[in-house]
Amino acid sequence: MWQHTVPVWEILLDLKLQSLLITSPSLFLGGLYLAKIKKSRNKIRNWIIIITFLTFLLAIILSFISETLIIKANIITSLIILVLIISIGVLFDIIGVAITACPVVPVNSMAANKIKGAKEAVGLLKNADRASSFCNDVVGDICGIISGAIGAAIVFRILLNNPDLETALLGALIAGFVSSLTVGGKAIGKNIAIKNCKSIVLKTGYIVHILSFISRQRKKNRHKK
Repeated sequence: MWQHTVPVWEILLDLKLQSLLITSPSLFLGGLYLAKIKKSRNKIRNWIIIITFLTFLLAIILSFISETLIIKANIITSLIILVLIISIGVLFDIIGVAITACPVVPVNSMAANKIKGAKEAVGLLKNADRASSFCNDVVGDICGIISGAIGAAIVFRILLNNPDLETALLGALIAGFVSSLTVGGKAIGKNIAIKNCKSIVLKTGYIVHILSFISRQRKKNRHKK
């Protein structure tokens, strides 16, 4: 009967590790801990690079779209665009809070029952720090910056048509409008997110599932061509 022979170097390495674990367990475990820390730091560094580039890209896209629409829009339409940008920021803030607050166990059971979107929802929960960072910090901050820029553009346009208006007062009114909608919307949204975290995470997972399906179908069509 054929037997598998273990290379000598593997036997020596195994004996070396065993002797190190017996004679100096703290040194052995410390080495493993340091290796784990190094791996974790590499992951964090890669994530920082990815999220920085993604923020830059999203900021350019959203700024370009909003600026293009604002240039061609009147004051009323500009205000509607402003409210829409603020709403996007509030919506992603709700998703980020829901991901942070949602327990994994019930969503895991739904994934086991093959519920569409549950598997993606579990993935979001397992990477809650990154998902919430993207929703709250990246999209939320970008929307906040863009809404401020749109508010300034609205003030400029109003003053252009009505030069007799008080500049400081008008600027303060628009800033107060933007701030109240943003802070108030996020305050209400956090309450909704905590109470309905499971439902929100599942719906987000379902959207991710649909987007992944569309992406796979496009790749299949490309390969067929």
